[in-house]
Amino acid sequence: MVQTSKASGEVFLNGKKLEINTPSDAISAGIGYVPEDRKDQGLFLEMSARKNIAINTLKQDAKAGIVNWGSVNRLSTDAVENFNIRLANLEIRALDLSGGNQQKLLLARWLAIKPRVLMLDEPTRGVDIGAKSEIYRIMSELAAQGVAILMVSSELAEIVGMSDRVLVMREGQLVGELDGSLGKEITQEKIMHYATGASEVLAS
Repeated sequence: MVQTSKASGEVFLNGKKLEINTPSDAISAGIGYVPEDRKDQGLFLEMSARKNIAINTLKQDAKAGIVNWGSVNRLSTDAVENFNIRLANLEIRALDLSGGNQQKLLLARWLAIKPRVLMLDEPTRGVDIGAKSEIYRIMSELAAQGVAILMVSSELAEIVGMSDRVLVMREGQLVGELDGSLGKEITQEKIMHYATGASEVLAS
């Protein structure tokens, strides 16, 4: 994995400025990230489901450098049940799971850190309708618990159905904001208006 430094900007969480230079810094701050490409950027495909779920918390579960496998097993078993991950056993490789179960496996890993902020890049790409519904359920439950979810999606229906606030980017620039609580209704038409740079004025 190639690690690059940030180009510019500052990150604040609950009014506190964060210094994030490594993935470990983000995890320590309670920030999780589910990438768009779960196979190349997210999962350890040759590793077991158990290890994929627990890998972000191995350090905190270890004592004197020795992994507490009892804690790992409890975490993994609970995650499989809570997220309805369908697998024959916890030793099955991530590679051998369906796309939807792979995605839920990745979500389970990041939820193990008890995030305050969860970034989801195309969270339902390449999954079936059943897995998509499960992922939406998990997202809704997290939001109800106070977890801030930042979702990037190319599916307009998903954006409209799952978002409280939408920021539209075009060519790397913020070009529009929609927020129902501010009287700016979130609709597919308005999102496309900002995304395509349409010149006509839309009613709020």
